[in-house]
Amino acid sequence: MSVAPVPPPTVWVEASIGGARLVSRIVTFCLVELQKLRHDRTELVTRAIQPILWLLIFGVTFSRIHAIPTGDVPYLDYLAPGIIAQSALFVAIFYGIQIIWERDAGVLTKLLVTPTPRAALVTGKAFAAGIRAVAQAVVVVIVAALLGVGMTWNPLRLLAVVVVVVLGAAFFSCLSVAIAGVVLKRDRLMGIGQAITMPLFFASNALYPVDLMPGWVQVISRVNPLSYEVSALRGLLIGQPTNYWLDFGVLVVAAVLGIAVASALLGRLSR
Repeated sequence: MSVAPVPPPTVWVEASIGGARLVSRIVTFCLVELQKLRHDRTELVTRAIQPILWLLIFGVTFSRIHAIPTGDVPYLDYLAPGIIAQSALFVAIFYGIQIIWERDAGVLTKLLVTPTPRAALVTGKAFAAGIRAVAQAVVVVIVAALLGVGMTWNPLRLLAVVVVVVLGAAFFSCLSVAIAGVVLKRDRLMGIGQAITMPLFFASNALYPVDLMPGWVQVISRVNPLSYEVSALRGLLIGQPTNYWLDFGVLVVAAVLGIAVASALLGRLSR
């Protein structure tokens, strides 16, 4: 019986060095993005207003009129994870505008001519969007706790919540970058982003159970990554039964595909 040849040690060393270098570049791009947030911290405050209003007005009102059947779960508790996912979506979906701005300023062209893989650039920006979304999620969780929402404070579950939010934001930021690579203009991207944001939100289980939707909307909800993000958040935060393997699997696959597609289309912005 023949034995497969074992690669020489230098191959493993080179592979390890290459992997470490790639991770380092991804982290560097992520930190560069977060430095921008450090110089304009008001963005976190302004972006937090909309999810807070959803909880204070929509959530509290519908909790009182019992308009949406959520079983034994109070509607405000049911809504809070959906608003966390919504805030992550709104942070990420216009991320492509920043890419177009960097193209117009000549920054993107300089980055693309370096030996750094495009996937590293896209991944760094995607995880930066995820960290911004986590900051928004913290605000929503605090407000929800003040409103009396019964959420878990288990550290492991909260860590899993961070992973879910980062994966969801990574996918939607990559979707935005991919759209930017197609339309190439900020105003076009703004229009498309506004056109798809609310359909993605309403065609998910963020506001109401999927069973209440018309049949064709249920089909959209089942292929909408936002629905799986919300399901995972509800399971982790308020203990609602869900299939974690399915939820996390969909989010991981969506994030990886998003990075691949955005990386492939990124070069169009430099032409």
